[in-house]
Amino acid sequence: MTLWRAISYFLREAVLNVLRGWRVSVLAVLTIAVSLFVGGTFLLISGNMARVVSTWREEARLVVYLRAAPAPEAVQAVRDAIAPRSWVKSVREIAAEEAKQRFRSLFPSMADLVEGWTEDPLPASFEVAFDAQRADPAAFAAWTAQLRALPAVAMVDDDRDWLRQLETAVAIVRGIGLALGAVLLGAAVFTIGSVIRLTAYLYAEEIAILRLVGGTEFFIRGPFYAEGLLEGLLGSGLAVAGLFAAHSVLRPRATESLVAWMLAGDFLPWQQIVGLLALGAAAGLVGAILSLRRENLGAPAPEN
Repeated sequence: MTLWRAISYFLREAVLNVLRGWRVSVLAVLTIAVSLFVGGTFLLISGNMARVVSTWREEARLVVYLRAAPAPEAVQAVRDAIAPRSWVKSVREIAAEEAKQRFRSLFPSMADLVEGWTEDPLPASFEVAFDAQRADPAAFAAWTAQLRALPAVAMVDDDRDWLRQLETAVAIVRGIGLALGAVLLGAAVFTIGSVIRLTAYLYAEEIAILRLVGGTEFFIRGPFYAEGLLEGLLGSGLAVAGLFAAHSVLRPRATESLVAWMLAGDFLPWQQIVGLLALGAAAGLVGAILSLRRENLGAPAPEN
């Protein structure tokens, strides 16, 4: 028998085994699907968060807030400290009145907060767009420290500080997803292994006949390995379909909640989809191999 014919036989028998014992097969498939759906959800969330952080990093700003009514020469000292840096792309001066108008347009429901003050409630500032890739970290830190030390400067706000916190959150979300997915995937491997072992016991007489007519170990075990692979592939396919359905349902509601926004961004790239499908198939195959590695299928019981 050629390898292709053997593989065709294995797959045909695997399909028949799944259909005959569909109740236990459904349990195995759903276990794989749940584990990969959970892992895929965390992967989808962390991927969308990482893309947003990357976009925000490209648009990062350094905002230098000035004290109230600084001397003109002190403000010029701030300009001189900002301008000559190679990583500075643009500098925009924001007057106190402009800052108040921007607050009104961004937060119309809280516009009353900036009304009725005898002094300007929001300080004047410099918005500095910079190229983080061109900035040496040590030189950039020294530059911001120099700006903070200037007499006219009240505070320096570096967007990279909270972006680093977001990147840490992305790493934590991804780590939790991987850990939880691994635990659930281990349970799925165990479940598939139990189903395959049960199927092997049900076909013990047929396996014994195959041994009598000269069936090889590869020929006897092959259908069970194919069954595990098939159940794993079905489970991972169901997980990917579930993720896509959830993504499609939540996409129109992306602005309604933070969770919907994180799930309704870009869907998983095709490389990760293929990876999930392959992981499910591999988990099913590993479960089948581990469940039968110590089983002497169809062999006669030893005589006392």
